[in-house]
Amino acid sequence: MTVNTDKILEVFRAPEISASILKGIIDLVEEGFIVVDRSFKIIIANKAYCDQLGLEESSVIGKNCYAISHRLNKPCYEIKEECSVKFSFDTGKPHASFHVHTDKDRNPVYIETKSFPLKDSSGEVTLVVELINNVTGRKKLEDQLRHAQKMEAVGTLAGGIAHDFNNILTAIMGYGHILQLKMEAENPLKGYADSIITAAERGANLTSGLLAFSRKQIIDPQLTDVNDIVRKVEKLLARLIGEDIELKTDLADKRINVVADSGQIEQVLMNLASNARDAMPDGGIISIKTSSIELDERFLAAHEFGAIGDYAIISVSDTGTGMDKTTAGRIFEPFFTTKEVGKGTGLGLAMAYGIIKQHNGFMTVYSELGIGTTFKIYLPTSNSGKEVAEVSKVDTPKGGTETVMIAEDDHEVRKINSDILREFGYTIIEAIDGVDAVEKFRSHMTDIKLVILDVIMPHKNGKEAYHDMQKLKPDVKAIFTSGYTSDIISKKGILEEGINFVPKPVPPQELLLKVREVLDS
Repeated sequence: MTVNTDKILEVFRAPEISASILKGIIDLVEEGFIVVDRSFKIIIANKAYCDQLGLEESSVIGKNCYAISHRLNKPCYEIKEECSVKFSFDTGKPHASFHVHTDKDRNPVYIETKSFPLKDSSGEVTLVVELINNVTGRKKLEDQLRHAQKMEAVGTLAGGIAHDFNNILTAIMGYGHILQLKMEAENPLKGYADSIITAAERGANLTSGLLAFSRKQIIDPQLTDVNDIVRKVEKLLARLIGEDIELKTDLADKRINVVADSGQIEQVLMNLASNARDAMPDGGIISIKTSSIELDERFLAAHEFGAIGDYAIISVSDTGTGMDKTTAGRIFEPFFTTKEVGKGTGLGLAMAYGIIKQHNGFMTVYSELGIGTTFKIYLPTSNSGKEVAEVSKVDTPKGGTETVMIAEDDHEVRKINSDILREFGYTIIEAIDGVDAVEKFRSHMTDIKLVILDVIMPHKNGKEAYHDMQKLKPDVKAIFTSGYTSDIISKKGILEEGINFVPKPVPPQELLLKVREVLDS
């Protein structure tokens, strides 16, 4: 309801209006509405004002507005807070301000106030009408928008560096693995090669975390049961959490299917369990529970996020040190960490948040100091989609004698991938861009059994080059690679059903396994 203040002020000046009628009128106003005298005592209060504070009218009338609204024992202006009521008393003019009230549980309530002076026949201000509009919901939406903008900024940064950074890491990891292959186990330099690979993998995980946070990481969603995800993680957690922490699981007694990248969800759960372990240096309990829920309009109204529908819930709780409200409110922000310098990047939970959002779900956190923390993951349930197939991976990659074309515009990536495949017996033809790839394929199409194409290349991208090759040889087999983010790759049409895609940086073992898998298919 929009308040017409001029009309209300006219009503106050009309002697024929009875007190009961006046009270009935102001109770219709949806904003908080109070009338304050010069001693800052509330002489009239409407229902909306009392409801905002969770108080009965009898507890409000006759009390000072600063005591009721702010829980203070002195006027707001005496503690240097802007006071619209005082301004109107002093100047005889309306005024607007923004400040914070508290509810009965001392939670902050963000308030926008407008004051209007009531003058007697001599023009002196005797009373002030104050309209109090609770904008807590609006402020939360503004905070969410700012948070989303921060996510987008980090995502833009990540997307900008991902391609070049992943090409660099591909070369570092590749040469590191070649060094490992060529060194005997007792070689004193082998530890340096191991360290090179470990550092490169950390760099790859950092880029992956940034992309996940910005929801630009590539995911492979399939129909899976959340109980199966937890069972798989449960086997891994024993080594992670240590002997002084007890792990309890409470799984739903029926399948709860979601369309998700199970590897990504496992990564989220491992991250939450790792944080729970760190919050319990003296031991404790980690509990993982699965359940399902139907979210309705009441839930959305109370939490101000999500969408109506059926959801799977994965709860991860610990009995650790817990967090205060301020810390819990920032826990998903990128680079925010409560750990010591050098003990964390501040990307773990931001990455987890991004992964769940990319699955059209959301996460919540509830924590109390000295009691513990509970994270809840909400994922939309589904009964349609492709079932997860069990794939048995070969640990030791096999080589071959086939001819493979590598089309890659980055010289270092092209060289390292060529060297790796040559090491395992393949004959390699190199192409520097899409046009070069098509021309060389035309000349050697009888010999070439597989093409490895970078998605984004000058003159002709990987998909366009592949289509030209298909016109020459319809059954040509291909693998696509890219260091770009998923949104860019999607625009190029690569993330389609049946397309063989490996994201950069690709470890040599994965490249060799993928090459052998596609050639043998």
